[in-house]
Amino acid sequence: MHDETHHGDLLVILRHAPHGSSWLREGLDAALVAAAFERRVTLLFLGEGALALLEGQGVGPLGQKGTAPTLAMLEMYDIDRLLVEERALRDYGLDASMLLLPARPVGATEMAEELAAHSLVLNF
Repeated sequence: MHDETHHGDLLVILRHAPHGSSWLREGLDAALVAAAFERRVTLLFLGEGALALLEGQGVGPLGQKGTAPTLAMLEMYDIDRLLVEERALRDYGLDASMLLLPARPVGATEMAEELAAHSLVLNF
């Protein structure tokens, strides 16, 4: 039985810093592919993943491309539900005004609700 596409299709959890591995880029790529197939995508930047939302993410030490160009594409793909872990912002001394994109800070309770509300969750 085919499930109709609905709000809360796919939650992509991004928990890795922009540099040091390809996890963040792969997670963003998965989100773009899903959105291209008309899935409703929500991104949750968790822990070190919150650092991806900062300005000045240039080329990494291993020559990895920065994530800013990919983040800029999210809007073109109608990915506009961006959540960021409140605790991660606190841990890194950040606030929402410092972020490249308008991500909404969420606490543990709301994160649990988001996990429950999505039919598919991908961890990167």
